[in-house]
Amino acid sequence: MLFSTLTVGQMELPNRLVMAPLTRLRSGKEGVPGPLVAEHYRQRASLGLIVSEGTYPSEAGRGFPGQPGLVTEEQLKGWADVTAAVHAEGGRIFAQVMHAGRVTHEATTGGHEVVAPSAIAIDGVTRTYEGKQSFPVPRALTTDELPSIRDEFVRASRNAIEAGFDGVELHSANGYLLHEFLTPAANQRDDIYGGSPENRARFVIEVAQAVVDAVGADRVGIRISPEHNVQGATETDAADVRETYGILVDALSPLKLAYLSVLHKDADSGLVKDLRARFDGPFLLNTGFGVITTRDEAVSLVADGHADAVVVGRPAIANPDLARRWREGLPVNEPDQSTVYADGAEGYTDYPFYQN
Repeated sequence: MLFSTLTVGQMELPNRLVMAPLTRLRSGKEGVPGPLVAEHYRQRASLGLIVSEGTYPSEAGRGFPGQPGLVTEEQLKGWADVTAAVHAEGGRIFAQVMHAGRVTHEATTGGHEVVAPSAIAIDGVTRTYEGKQSFPVPRALTTDELPSIRDEFVRASRNAIEAGFDGVELHSANGYLLHEFLTPAANQRDDIYGGSPENRARFVIEVAQAVVDAVGADRVGIRISPEHNVQGATETDAADVRETYGILVDALSPLKLAYLSVLHKDADSGLVKDLRARFDGPFLLNTGFGVITTRDEAVSLVADGHADAVVVGRPAIANPDLARRWREGLPVNEPDQSTVYADGAEGYTDYPFYQN
């Protein structure tokens, strides 16, 4: 079943392998994806669906040096070349829209203030254009500011469609801004966006609804990572997690999104099974953050009914023709971790296709 078709929104995917959004930092200080980026995505067009690396919707939302944006005309022109290259090979590509929230620094955002649900810093350091620096204490967004942040997601999503993307994935995972609203570790607000699970889920739901209204539900997916516990977004109260994400998914399901993508290490967990049961639509699962997903695991996830499609990262980095290799049981290239966050073509566009 991994190599059968799947309908996502109004598209038919030729297989159920989805390329995970992968931070690769090849778009320079201006955040403009160039020919190298276009070639990277073009090479991987045979995967059922490509989800782009996280793209920032505003300068304040930029999380990493070399991260691409969906803000300026130059960025949109660069992405138009990327999407054209993917489509020329028969591929499909969604843009992941990601506001970094507190997971950044003013030395990365170009001086723009770091914002978050609450004024709570991450304990750690981040890479900036000026070297590694400690995460700053973010400024807590006011209630009145939240509509403008929501509108940044809407504007970036519209820009993505204008640039030729088939849809967008809202990044509500891995400790970035939308996820920060969900977790009590980052959200200690006392307004209608904080406190109870229902309140903490509110902003994510509002953003999703606004983006659906702007570009259509069939062009919108969302990614969540309950209990992943990275970048300070710890979620250790199982009952709270289940209630929070249950409320979230119950609200998202009637929107008829293109898909729900869940990052969780345990496909057999009660939480993952509950979220799958609650969501009426394609359910994508990524279990391979801590470990690399193998072909057999991917096959089993779909065959055993855990997911409708499998999201993979490092196998897609190292194997531009991963769909063929796994379908035919061919040997695979191993990823070189030292080049994942580097510059240039090495470890980016020079992984070989299988040669007969």
